[in-house]
Amino acid sequence: MKILSAEFVTSAANPSQYPPEGLPEIAFAGRSNVGKSSLINVLVNRKHLVKTSSTPGRTQLVNFFDINDYFTFVDLPGYGYARVPASVKKKWGPMIETYLSGRSTLKGVVVILDIRRTPREEEHNLIAWLAHYSIARILVLTKADKLSKTKQDKQRAAVARFLALDSSELILFSAKSRKGREDVWQAIEQFL
Repeated sequence: MKILSAEFVTSAANPSQYPPEGLPEIAFAGRSNVGKSSLINVLVNRKHLVKTSSTPGRTQLVNFFDINDYFTFVDLPGYGYARVPASVKKKWGPMIETYLSGRSTLKGVVVILDIRRTPREEEHNLIAWLAHYSIARILVLTKADKLSKTKQDKQRAAVARFLALDSSELILFSAKSRKGREDVWQAIEQFL
């Protein structure tokens, strides 16, 4: 995919703040600090379109980005560990679920997992929830550069077993080396 433009549109806490439905949307979901922002930045060839942070929980709203005036990337708040007040954390689940269940322009969700971590119940639940609502998904294992090729294969197989999937459904990705960028784009283009 050739990226001609990538622009921040808005941040929203509830549907009344979402941009009007129109362009197809691809959402990005995953645990806090899994590399959602870095993945989006690499996909659109921008270093700072989406703010990245080593501190978990920085994305606290639903963020919309116009890509090529053709479709929208939607960066969802990370779930799981984050040093934010419990009241904020409590709002994230309903905020994410409201977006995912009510957006007619949503074409698919890129579910992001850290290759170095065994998925937890939250990941399993998210994938099951998407299947229940017939929402298409792409599974991406980030931070692949942190492991040797042998360990990548081993971890990919372990994650696939845990999620009861075929390992070929898991795309290996590295923001550092850009490994997997084209594979992710090919999967996204299927939804568009």
